[in-house]
Amino acid sequence: MTEELVFPKTYTYKEVLKSCLDYFNDDELAATTWMNKYAMKNKDGEYLESSPNDMHKRMAAQFARIEKKYDEAKVDTEGLSEYGKTRSKLGEEEIFELFKDFKYTIPQGSVMSSLGNTNVIASLSNCVVVPPVYDSYGGIFHTDQQLAQLFKRRCGVGVDLSNLRPNGAQVSNSAGSTTGAVSFMDRFSNTTREVAQNGRRGALMLTMDIAHPDVEDFITVKQDLTKITGANISLRLSDEFMLAVVKDEDYTLRWPIDSETPKYTKVVKAKKLWDSIIKCAHNTAEPGLIFWDRQHYYSTSSVYPGFKNDSTNPCSEIAMQGGDSCRLIAVNLYSFVDNPFTDKASFDFKKFYKVVYETQRLMDDLVDLELEAVDKIFNKIMHDKEPTDIKQVEIDTWKLLYKTGKTGRRTGLGFTALADAVAALGKKFDTDEAIEVVDEIMKVKFRGEFDSSIDMAISRGKFKVFNPEIEKFSEFVQMIETDFPDIYERMMKYGRRNISVSTVAPTGSLSMLAQTSSGIEPVFLLSYKRRRKINPDDPNAKVAYVDDMGDEFEEFDVYHGKLKTWMDITGETDIDKSPYKGATAPEIDWEKRVEMQALVQKYTTHSISSTINLAKDVPVDLVGDIYIESWKKGLKGITVYRDGSRSGILVSNDDKKKEKKGECYAETIFPKRPKKIDAKIVRFQNDYDKWVAVVGVINNKPYEIFTGKLDDAFLLPTWLEEGWVIKNKDDEGKTRYDLQFADKHGYKVTLEGLSRTFDKEYWNYAKLISGVLRHGMPIPYVVDLVNNLNLYDTNINTWKNGIARTLKQFVIDGTQAVDKKCPECGDPEGLIYEEGCLKCKSCGHSKCG
Repeated sequence: MTEELVFPKTYTYKEVLKSCLDYFNDDELAATTWMNKYAMKNKDGEYLESSPNDMHKRMAAQFARIEKKYDEAKVDTEGLSEYGKTRSKLGEEEIFELFKDFKYTIPQGSVMSSLGNTNVIASLSNCVVVPPVYDSYGGIFHTDQQLAQLFKRRCGVGVDLSNLRPNGAQVSNSAGSTTGAVSFMDRFSNTTREVAQNGRRGALMLTMDIAHPDVEDFITVKQDLTKITGANISLRLSDEFMLAVVKDEDYTLRWPIDSETPKYTKVVKAKKLWDSIIKCAHNTAEPGLIFWDRQHYYSTSSVYPGFKNDSTNPCSEIAMQGGDSCRLIAVNLYSFVDNPFTDKASFDFKKFYKVVYETQRLMDDLVDLELEAVDKIFNKIMHDKEPTDIKQVEIDTWKLLYKTGKTGRRTGLGFTALADAVAALGKKFDTDEAIEVVDEIMKVKFRGEFDSSIDMAISRGKFKVFNPEIEKFSEFVQMIETDFPDIYERMMKYGRRNISVSTVAPTGSLSMLAQTSSGIEPVFLLSYKRRRKINPDDPNAKVAYVDDMGDEFEEFDVYHGKLKTWMDITGETDIDKSPYKGATAPEIDWEKRVEMQALVQKYTTHSISSTINLAKDVPVDLVGDIYIESWKKGLKGITVYRDGSRSGILVSNDDKKKEKKGECYAETIFPKRPKKIDAKIVRFQNDYDKWVAVVGVINNKPYEIFTGKLDDAFLLPTWLEEGWVIKNKDDEGKTRYDLQFADKHGYKVTLEGLSRTFDKEYWNYAKLISGVLRHGMPIPYVVDLVNNLNLYDTNINTWKNGIARTLKQFVIDGTQAVDKKCPECGDPEGLIYEEGCLKCKSCGHSKCG
């Protein structure tokens, strides 16, 4: 008798959407966010889960398996905390109740999408830092491959560039001197953009120490909005530099930066360098600023040899040494408010302590689950058909992460819904009363985390390199000794399970699912109009808005989730009477915002991802004042975002004429082509192919483009950047285009038949694009048109990406960056900025930094 094969049940999109709308009380944004990002699907894209209940059961089963493994060991209760002595075991049902409805404990990102999912082979780590780039071409390519291998396993990555020698320094190869650290940033950025996992593009942080001689180039590199588009960049600022700024003293740039006898030095005015930093931060919100000495000394991990911080993850809430990773779980603070939005509102500290304690156990279980995930990745790598020497970097990278993860057992327990919890207790976010309440909440969170980690050191074993003598060098541990002497004494005697414990990470998608405010942030908006792109075939659609590209949108009013709860409880409809009034992100007092973050940082072993939102017209000096005050208050970093300063799409500065639906298109008359026009030569690389574009220019605007693989082109000098395109006729009277340029001695060199040198397919596409350019379509829209071409050949797609990058270089001076349009759903007002991340209020799309 043949055994019948049993296949998992699958669900249609409509079935899952209906189920999720019921689950999320008709919140379509939450429903579709879960469906798109976290619902388990098979390899054919069919849904295997119908609602978050299925996901929570999937995860609970995995966590319970690890809990059972440890519970089987007999443990002496001597030394355990009071709660640890009497607590009940965590079984699958108890863990599911913590997860259910996103009420108490919310695993983040990769954990929800990948844990227990046999259809993907992915890491459960949200954050990875790789070792600093080794100062050689081999080192640069080695790091590049590490990034690619980690991105494809769903990891966000940070890497520091400070080890690379500065621009102009001598090297032992035919080049003679290096182009410097900044010149290699595009390579890493492009890798990030090219590698995706299940539709999720990689995330990258590039850092540089303020002492590096190339730092001035690093500071300004992203002022060109077309550059380094695949990475966030941040400066590691030392106390030495910050003191020099405050005192208006000289500061010495040097390399190697930690050498007592550096090979290269340069003395600069610290205040002048600072002014450049702040001007750029005001202009584009980058570079980000990390107060590096605070990251090191106020840490429970960086003081350990082998664990000294090198860089941070893409949103800067986790600083680590190269070769370590961290996983994230958040606790929903709102769920601990009893009788919210009433006179009887109170915070259930007893329940909160228990949930935090148990969630820290789950955090440690997650380390084991990640080690299992790495084993599966190893198994996949070893069965790949690639030769061992080809996949050696991938093997070594995961071996390093496995070893370091097992040694330190780093965890990142955070929270979400702080603003909602504060409002539910009847407090305004930026007041002394709110800060007092948050202080009590953070003390209990700290105690629950550390009681749990110390108890696990007793029952499961402390992290391998725990050393009481090293611990004393940590300013964080010194705080514990002063403010929590009972915890300090227990920890010094028994150790703790995890080298570092807590963080405050971005919770953008997570807070949409929990229908709460995000992380540490105040509510961004109490109400807004959400725009949704209309299906042209839908006869019932109501057009409320047509954008400049002709896309049509419908609109509907959306209220912040817990504001609706306040309305339901109080019966009020006037939002000006709510506890949120005057406490939204654009409204709050920035000084109180910094004070609040400094308070939370006191009890947090890692760092905090957060944003101060400012109006468009704030002066540059205010941005500087906020950063100086943040450093003085002991923050490890903070993002200051001025409205309109970040690039989502490039648009012309000129006033737009609003077009009504049905108006006639105006015909254009393009300028007659002169016989000879200026040309720009642009080289670019995608994957392993090198390409070249010759762009004909009239009045500094692109008029025509010739492009193809560099191998197919004329032999062009590597230094050549400009020349002329000449329109001629051959002996048969057919039109041809020639490229002419002046050599280094001023002699004219003419290469005949430019148009014949490239593949016909590229030539035909280029002719179409040239026609669009001649008729005056704004360059940003040409770029958008090229990006959205549906091309099914790999070579053509890499060519397409290069063309888009080439044309972006011709955006005219005075073009401003408007960061409202969502690249995913197209909502022209969709993007908001929270926790160092851009996210769309209409579709849930998010991008760190």
